[in-house]
Amino acid sequence: MKVSFERIIPDKNSSFRILHNNLPISEFKWEYHYHPEIELVGVVSGNGTRHVGYHKSNYTNGDLVLIGSNIPHSGFGLNSADPHEEIVLQFKEEILQFPQQELDAISIKELLTRSQYGVLYGVSTKNLILPKLKQSLECEGYKRYLLLLEILFELSKSRDYQLLNNEIMPYTIISKNKARLESTFTYVEDHYDKEIDIKEVAKLANLTLPAFCNFFKKATQITFTEFVNRYRISKACLLIVQNNTISESCYDVGFNNVTYFNRIFKRYTGYTPSEFIKNYEESKSVL
Repeated sequence: MKVSFERIIPDKNSSFRILHNNLPISEFKWEYHYHPEIELVGVVSGNGTRHVGYHKSNYTNGDLVLIGSNIPHSGFGLNSADPHEEIVLQFKEEILQFPQQELDAISIKELLTRSQYGVLYGVSTKNLILPKLKQSLECEGYKRYLLLLEILFELSKSRDYQLLNNEIMPYTIISKNKARLESTFTYVEDHYDKEIDIKEVAKLANLTLPAFCNFFKKATQITFTEFVNRYRISKACLLIVQNNTISESCYDVGFNNVTYFNRIFKRYTGYTPSEFIKNYEESKSVL
């Protein structure tokens, strides 16, 4: 898995960029990356993994997340399956020009401060904002800019949200440790369905085992074992929504004990696999 800085160029005749990803998953790269632009991601439908800063979890039936400047994150097509459709707004704070003492300006400032932690919005806010994101695809010029402001105003008023991180993740943690993190992420990506030897991963990072454990915990705020378990559970969620059995999903992502798998699954998702399936089926039935 690559860890990269992304250079973002605004759309022609615009001060910001809008992306509409509606192609097969295989045609996109979902690298862990960062950029100075603030990013609003609206997943119209589908399932996948959100990885924002230190936080990693799964979503079903769409998502809406605001990500602050230079906060490392993965593309929201990570661990998703076709069909996957998303609309992404990417903009710099300096394009937002209005009188600084206006209440709306203050509320947006507070919104952008929150964005440094990653902001996950609930269903009601997502349902309000997604149509506006779709509308933004059809707008040009000043109307497009005004719609961006309208979206931010609506988000600033919403209390239907949760912060994804307890603390801000400095992008320098990623940039300074890029090679080691890439080798570690790639190894897990290639071997998550097998037994993973942490000593082998430490060698790839050119560190002793104690030094690697300290490095990884400092860089990600979780242990390497926690990272592997979270990665496996993310993959298991994808398999389950693709109608694999719980037992099949357990063994296919590298666990060798279903009871232990169930316990780890609940630790990281809040649900047992059976509860996860039930909630997923119920959420599909109301769409």
